[in-house]
Amino acid sequence: MMSGLRHPAGVLSLALLLAGSALVPPALAAGKTRPTAAPAQQAAPAQQFVDGIAAIVNKQVITLGQLADKQAQVRQQMQQQRIPVPDDAAFKRQVLQQMINAALQDQEAQRVGIKVSDAQVSQAVQTVAQRNRLTEDQLRKEILGSGMSWDQYRDELRSQIQDDMLRQRFVEDRISISDSDIDAFLQAQGDRPLPPPVQAQPRPEPEPEPAMVPSGPELFEIAQILIEVPDYAANSVVDEKRKQAEALLRKLKSGADFAGVAAASSNGPQALQGGNMGIRPLKDWPDLFARAIADVPAGGITGVLQSGRGFHILKVLRRGYAQRPAPKKAKAPAPAPAPAQPAPPASGPMMVTQTHARHILIKTTKVVNDDKARGILEGLRQRIEHGESFAELAKRYSQDASAPQGGELGWLNPGETVPAFEQAMNALRDGQVSEPVKSPFGWHLIQVEGRRTKNMEQEFRRMQARRALMERRIGPAYEDWLDQLRSQAYIDNRLEHTRSGTQSPS
Repeated sequence: MMSGLRHPAGVLSLALLLAGSALVPPALAAGKTRPTAAPAQQAAPAQQFVDGIAAIVNKQVITLGQLADKQAQVRQQMQQQRIPVPDDAAFKRQVLQQMINAALQDQEAQRVGIKVSDAQVSQAVQTVAQRNRLTEDQLRKEILGSGMSWDQYRDELRSQIQDDMLRQRFVEDRISISDSDIDAFLQAQGDRPLPPPVQAQPRPEPEPEPAMVPSGPELFEIAQILIEVPDYAANSVVDEKRKQAEALLRKLKSGADFAGVAAASSNGPQALQGGNMGIRPLKDWPDLFARAIADVPAGGITGVLQSGRGFHILKVLRRGYAQRPAPKKAKAPAPAPAPAQPAPPASGPMMVTQTHARHILIKTTKVVNDDKARGILEGLRQRIEHGESFAELAKRYSQDASAPQGGELGWLNPGETVPAFEQAMNALRDGQVSEPVKSPFGWHLIQVEGRRTKNMEQEFRRMQARRALMERRIGPAYEDWLDQLRSQAYIDNRLEHTRSGTQSPS
């Protein structure tokens, strides 16, 4: 089964989740703008160019000039968000580390042929505008007023989409959630119903603002300070890191600003956001975090928590319920039209149409680009039309884990696969084969073998539990993947006079 194709409920940034929140994506404040690549071999001949290098990431150079530009941009954003800017040395170190991480992810996307189209960026702009109840022109004015150009904003959205595609392709597929994990989660939930998935609703015509009422599970917005402990560190190093975290906690209890301490001292990827990790229901935070913050009021701080990554201090920035319009009183009795996709009930029969499908996957790489991958599938589709077996061709050509089973994906529920795949699959008749379809994983041919309607009451609860567990685990798994990228790369950080990795820069 191709678990990576299946689409877990994503964690939206605060800008997309709550209307009226900051319009700048979290990546901006974190300093993730990609530096322009400059080959290392071009920088080496003259001493003045060597002196101008901040870091080398594989064959890509980050110059001191690029670092200074990024510092100026991040400084302005932090000041607008009222996050204290650290001293110059700490600030420069944090910004450079974010630029190194961004360069590694860009290089990995290039290696596997992931590209984000202008159309995808424009769709993201529409989504941000709609969820903040703005027109695109109003959104543009807000962004320009923040000191960022519109092109920079689109570039940052492009980077976020690219990172999401990398996460889907390399991280989600590595997370294993067993049936026993789901059983334990449901047992811990007891009889409490899991919330139904969010259903997209058509945008209504402008009306006077209705009264708002609480809706859904309680949401927690939290920030963290992470003091990272290296893998296989000696006990003395662990003790030193613990003492460092405890010293920061004492500083916070003495009145120091949490965001400022995070920006100066945290090793977490959100350091330059003041440690802000976003907002989620309590059950979607990692177990360690969820237990620690469950009874902490807004503005409260936890003690020092230890995990496999190191030592954490958490602050609950906000907690509360999402708001939705209160039901309106009808002026006259009238039957309400049934929605096209009704939200499933918390309990009782839940009739769902499932699709039985197969697929053939061709992954994109530096060698196999979009055009070549699509061409391969177009050739296979012609062979299928001339009578060859889809399953046999999947066994021979598909690059997915489902290949030995002839591309068999089993019975798929609505919302269980990534949107591009599901949209193409839903448009097919029984027995029909799709045109080549692009997803974050590469290019697919899809064949629908049949459809059925089934009572999915129990399966729905298990699917929602699986999604909740995925949300808990994806953050740590993503950080582990970034650590792996760093360990495999050649990184020469000139600010810290350190080199890591095994690859040669030549």
